[in-house]
Amino acid sequence: MSDPKSYFEAHVFCCTNRRHDGHRRGSCAAQGSEKLRDYMKARARELGFDGKVRINSAGCLDRCELGPTLVIYPEGVWYTYHSTADIDDILQTHLVEGRRVERLMLTPEQRELRPEQRG
Repeated sequence: MSDPKSYFEAHVFCCTNRRHDGHRRGSCAAQGSEKLRDYMKARARELGFDGKVRINSAGCLDRCELGPTLVIYPEGVWYTYHSTADIDDILQTHLVEGRRVERLMLTPEQRELRPEQRG
């Protein structure tokens, strides 16, 4: 039997994990991920993604030092983001156009943000 068709065209997991202030790794929530996730959900509705793209909160995605972070499936592409402009770019470029936002993409081996990725 083959795999069934995906329920959503894309599934976005936004880390909203919160650690105590001063934690050595920080947390995505302390860097504004909850507010930005809410913005992303609202913009996705405005763009007509209802039923096609699901945007979810996620617990720790274990890339705290690079946060806020999100991952988009089925591709498994990871991004860092710091502003509504970053979110708009991810929605338009990745989810509408099917391309990648290279300046915000995270690589598997990446341990710190590149200068162009800092908020």
